[in-house]
Amino acid sequence: MMIRTLSTASARAVGAAHNKLLIRRHLHSTYDVAVVGGGIVGLATVRELILRHPTLSFVLLEKEKELAVHQSGHNSGVIHSGIYYTPGSLKARLCVRGATLAYEYCEKKGLPYNRCGKLIVAVEQEEIPRLKALHERGMKNNVRDLSIVDAKGIREREPYCRGIMALDSPYTGIVDWRMVALRYGRDFEEAGGTVLTESEVNDISMVKESPSGSAEGENHDVDINGKEVHCRYVLTCGGLYSDRLSQISGCSREPRIVPFRGDYLVLKPEKHYLVKGNIYPVPDPRFPFLGVHFTPRMDGSVWLGPNAVLAFKREGYKVYDFNARDFADALSFRGLQKLVMRNMTYGIGEMYRGVFIGAQVKILQKYIPELSLNDVLRGPAGVRAQALDRDGNLVDDFVFDGGVGDVGSRVLHVRNAPSPAATSSLAIAEMIADEVESRFTL
Repeated sequence: MMIRTLSTASARAVGAAHNKLLIRRHLHSTYDVAVVGGGIVGLATVRELILRHPTLSFVLLEKEKELAVHQSGHNSGVIHSGIYYTPGSLKARLCVRGATLAYEYCEKKGLPYNRCGKLIVAVEQEEIPRLKALHERGMKNNVRDLSIVDAKGIREREPYCRGIMALDSPYTGIVDWRMVALRYGRDFEEAGGTVLTESEVNDISMVKESPSGSAEGENHDVDINGKEVHCRYVLTCGGLYSDRLSQISGCSREPRIVPFRGDYLVLKPEKHYLVKGNIYPVPDPRFPFLGVHFTPRMDGSVWLGPNAVLAFKREGYKVYDFNARDFADALSFRGLQKLVMRNMTYGIGEMYRGVFIGAQVKILQKYIPELSLNDVLRGPAGVRAQALDRDGNLVDDFVFDGGVGDVGSRVLHVRNAPSPAATSSLAIAEMIADEVESRFTL
């Protein structure tokens, strides 16, 4: 099989510091499995695979110079507890188990985290039935220590927050997910795995002849920038590019990835006292995204937001970032057109609040009245890889894709790993590894 890349591959290892990568070059180039995508899902999965199969050889290919720099490095940093998801669903099970595994992993590896809790706050009477339904859902999902509190209970937990009722989730926490992802990478390398950065995959195909003429060579041919890296199987965890990776191996492009940018505000340091833990709104089922919230960070900062607007570039973290192909792909897709038509008013509101931050602050003041426009600054942004089907529905579950023939039978694509993928990463890795083992002969 052949994977062709655009640039020179360089091998890197996660160094003693969790957030630094050290270059290491490998002499051999034959592997049993190549994993494409160095985000938190790809790293967790390749770690799980090598721990299960220590006698096999694995290589991770990442197109950037460093690992975990996109969705894994541009997120709210929350360890979710599993409240929102349909009882018995895969997302619910993976999140609840993933949160437990994440806390255990951080303890074992000495990674800092803060179990600061979360309040889902109702500020209007009409939200109370939805809040109680969330409580019931969370209890069915076996979310730990979940309870409903009244206005007094809200003030006891968040002195500056106002609401009439809230769902209290003390098991929710925060962590630096990029640090966690890099630690996964370090585990992988310490177990004997290879990491190749600056290795963007733009073709997956079989090599007709082995350079050595051997049967082993015929089973392992993967070409990286003119230099052959041999493997038997390919697993892709491409995130924002999962549909394109599927397409180049002859699989379907649907569900299609449409990038949505989320812009955050940040509290000025002198106002950090306003927020102790996570403060979230009660979700409104009429709208496709959750809404703005208050999120403390491991570095001591506090993020407010995000909104959700169409990004004009798949890795476009700034308002004016633009890529013609990404933009044309999104606008020409019937699924996005249908989603926009159904949510026109909501979308215009999101764009307005992204430009005029006073409008976003006004929503935030429902929860913390003391907050003012002078207390906030424009902050960072993230881009969400939202999978859409052709009918404009958000794909809210995991999607695997393979194919037939010489290439398709040797490739497994993780097409969609929806939020909260970081929280669930170790549990997702177990599931993907099971899928790999069921499809391939390792």
